Amino acid sequence: MGGHVTGAVTALASELPDWVTLLRAPNPGPMTLDGTNTWLLRGPGAAYGVLVDPGPADEAHLAAILAHGPIGLVLITHGHPDHTEASPRLHELLDGVPVRAADPAHSIGGPPLTGADGDTLDGAGPDGHGLRIRLVPTPGHTADSVCFLVEQGDRRVVLTGDTILGRGTTVVAHPDGHLGDYLASLELLSTYRGIPALPGHGPALADCGAAADFYLAHRRARLDQVRAALDGGATTAAEVVARVYADVDRSLWWAAEWSVRAQLEYLGRESGGGSVGLERP
Repeated sequence: MGGHVTGAVTALASELPDWVTLLRAPNPGPMTLDGTNTWLLRGPGAAYGVLVDPGPADEAHLAAILAHGPIGLVLITHGHPDHTEASPRLHELLDGVPVRAADPAHSIGGPPLTGADGDTLDGAGPDGHGLRIRLVPTPGHTADSVCFLVEQGDRRVVLTGDTILGRGTTVVAHPDGHLGDYLASLELLSTYRGIPALPGHGPALADCGAAADFYLAHRRARLDQVRAALDGGATTAAEVVARVYADVDRSLWWAAEWSVRAQLEYLGRESGGGSVGLERP
């Protein structure tokens, strides 16, 4: 889900491994950019592919997914509808192929994704997908956000969902999202140097680590702006938005307020309805 910087955050990927296919959903908009990116991964000669983020329940999009079958596993980066709405129908169309997400509410026909950073979903053998997929928990945008580090031979990619976008910045979806968790997730992703990022929206990026660095710098700058707005007399989240996000289209201020509430919570200030507490963090 898109945020408030509109350009690419780092260099775009000039090429991707030939085992990666992008199927972009036809749901463009201010929060989804060009549309939700549905990624299909299949190791060379593998019997089955892995699909990441089915996207919206659009019949043409579902038909495009089925045309790239067979698919043996569906993975979810987080539970927002623009990534998961198609899951029940796709599960049905794929004759019960498991859909696995960190949140059990978005897992269908298989166990939820659980465990610490480093858990793997290997697909070796004649009936597998031919890839090594490592779960990377990255809460922050939402509580259930995860990324996937995928390896095949000497090539690697990171599927980042909405934690890192191909263009612009993402929203911390307060109260489910948490800025402290998000900053920690970005710190983790900043270690993935030189590995292409396959985002949930926008173009693929050449360097996940560089993109995470940009996001960290942007978030820290926004926090300074929020502090300045509060010190300058802002008393509600809406007033902070009007000062800090004045350059953002007003039609997106509702989303900016999500992020401001997350920022206020991070700063230790009351961000519920009404006035913001002005005690120093």
